[in-house]
Amino acid sequence: MFGFEEFDYQGFIMRPPSEADSILIQFTLGCSHNKCTFCNAYKDKRFSIKPREILERDLGVAEKHCRGQNRVFLMDGDALVAPQDRWEWMLEQIRARLPWVKRIGVYGNSKGVMLKSDEELRRLKDLGLGIVYYGVESGDDETLKRIRKGADSARLIEQGRRLKAAGIKLSITVLLGIAGKDRSLGHARATGRLLTAIDPEYVGALTVMVMPGTPLAVELDAGAFALPSPQEALAELREMVACTDLSSGLFMSNHASNYLPVRIQYPEGREQALRLLDKAVDGATHLRSEWMRRL
Repeated sequence: MFGFEEFDYQGFIMRPPSEADSILIQFTLGCSHNKCTFCNAYKDKRFSIKPREILERDLGVAEKHCRGQNRVFLMDGDALVAPQDRWEWMLEQIRARLPWVKRIGVYGNSKGVMLKSDEELRRLKDLGLGIVYYGVESGDDETLKRIRKGADSARLIEQGRRLKAAGIKLSITVLLGIAGKDRSLGHARATGRLLTAIDPEYVGALTVMVMPGTPLAVELDAGAFALPSPQEALAELREMVACTDLSSGLFMSNHASNYLPVRIQYPEGREQALRLLDKAVDGATHLRSEWMRRL
């Protein structure tokens, strides 16, 4: 805590696990989409871009107190959707005031990427945007429609490729279990195909946990949605890994929501991971207990 010099954080805030040691600056409030059936992270606030005077104050706090941290993560849910002029101003401010920072990251969705031209994306890269955590969830179009993702697999692939073409690293998030029992393996295969088509540097597979008050929770209570069992979720992960072909990416399912932590360096680590997952599906591997799983 910095006494009277604290960051302006409004409402619930989130960052990826890999950004735990980053300077966290809330560039925007909420999520411009905010319709996904599984998510309740930003229901407490309306989407907006924070005023420059607040951001300038936050940069001042970082300038004084965060010299030991060389990464910045810009929140909230899909801050990439902010207009290009705001982005350029923010990145230029970080470069000028926090010159020791080596990488800037952000959550992004396909809508935010679509709003930027190829030239604008390259400009963001040149100004220091190093990684986008790209929420995909599934490559299965029926599942994407049911969870109200706002994009189909073709659009997700196209916009992911545009980020890569601009030289910005991609960390793609997918959700195990989000298709339910009935479409579990189909979701896994389609997601593997999507990941192969984009070929990101990183993949993070989380296991869905149904949050109270979400539309997905209503579906679950009504019997319209059924979660895969732990063994079925592992079979889904196994199928996804088998159907994913990355040139040199890192596939991780070591989030606290997962039943079994797995870290796979593609392409050489895939076969060993499949053998581990086969053992887990057969019940020969210790799994994380339900009470230990967290978001």
